Amino acid sequence: MLHIDRRSLRFRLLTRLGGVALAVVLLAWYLHGFFLHQLAQDFLGERLKDEATHVVTLLKQGDRPAVELLTAAREEYQVFHHFYVLRIAGQTSTSHPAMLTTLMPLLAGSDALFTLQDQQHPLLVYRHTFQVQGQSAQLLIAENFSPVQQGLDRVHWWIGGTAILLWGVLVSLNLLAVRRGLRPLMTLGHQLKELQAGRRKRIALEAPSELDSLVTQLNHLLDEFDRRLTRSRESVANLSHALKTPLAALAQVLRGRRPIDDVRRTKMLARVESLHAQLAAELQRARIAGPRAGQATRPVEEAERLIEMFCGLYPERRFSLEVASSEVGQSSSGASSWVSIETQDFTEMLGIVLDNAGKWSRQQVRCRLAINATTLKLTVDDDGPGVPHEEHDRLGERGRRLDERYPGYGLGLSILAQLVTHYAGQLYYSSAPEGGLRVEMTLPVNQPTPIQA
Repeated sequence: MLHIDRRSLRFRLLTRLGGVALAVVLLAWYLHGFFLHQLAQDFLGERLKDEATHVVTLLKQGDRPAVELLTAAREEYQVFHHFYVLRIAGQTSTSHPAMLTTLMPLLAGSDALFTLQDQQHPLLVYRHTFQVQGQSAQLLIAENFSPVQQGLDRVHWWIGGTAILLWGVLVSLNLLAVRRGLRPLMTLGHQLKELQAGRRKRIALEAPSELDSLVTQLNHLLDEFDRRLTRSRESVANLSHALKTPLAALAQVLRGRRPIDDVRRTKMLARVESLHAQLAAELQRARIAGPRAGQATRPVEEAERLIEMFCGLYPERRFSLEVASSEVGQSSSGASSWVSIETQDFTEMLGIVLDNAGKWSRQQVRCRLAINATTLKLTVDDDGPGVPHEEHDRLGERGRRLDERYPGYGLGLSILAQLVTHYAGQLYYSSAPEGGLRVEMTLPVNQPTPIQA
């Protein structure tokens, strides 16, 4: 049994295109019959008009009385295959007395061409009013339209059969066109399977312009996943390297037979606490990334979430957020403004800066956020000891730590620099007014309308 997937795009296109094509064919067939009937009526009507003109011309020749005119008309119409009714001065003559009752009521009125349904056959009737010998006269000329109608019906049904055949050909052509048009989607499906199997890294598809955005977004997502995977692997590798040596030293001490005195116990405890602090720092980075991801973010909303989180991580510090409301377009608080930065990237960039500021500040960390139509600017100040001006250029070098008082392995600011570069932004380090470090990030953005779920 043939299975039909009614949800498939091919089925929907074919049914809609086939339905539209059928409607067009039926409408064309109906209009063909209508206009063909009208054309036949007009043609026969012109012939009836010409005959009426000819009869009137004959009747107006000479000064014969009305009775002779009626007799002449009767003799004239013996050579034609038409019905007629002629009334002059109240006297009536007809070629078909049986139809007189039917045609008599039609004598009154002006010149007109119309159809009349007889008991058996349709009639095409032309009515002509004229003057002869100063007397009013009316003439009806009628023709049996049935033979013509039968011929028209045969032609019309032949045209209908041809139209159905053409509709079948059109549906077949639509099927071929739909298959060819959907071929890029089938190719895309195959490439996605290859991606899943690991035989492909990117989508390479000669697709219609309508699919350009889809292919671009898929490749963007693939690049983003690769970049995050690389960062994750680097982070795990550095964490592993940072933990390997202290763990090996602790294992060696525990396997040895040398007594563990208070000095050695204190050293071992310091190393365990260092390991614990490094693990806590890594878990904190995971919390900074946040639960949401997407290619557009609400920066004010995410910044407020991070500020609230860091207030819990560093309860002895005061974190504040200032939004440049005059530069935010959609609302005074800016909470509804969307920018084209992925949520995870934005939270990681701001989280790295806030985490460093929380570690080194004495009491206060101030964050300022400004958004306009083209840029997003973040400024974070702390009141800590700061960094000497000559060392600003060294901030962000991979693996370099300017101070060893807090656990870590020198990757945070390096990742920050990579993320800012990825978005073609700018990163500046300077001295804060409170004496600590000021970090400024400027990112070019536009403000898209997000797709609502």
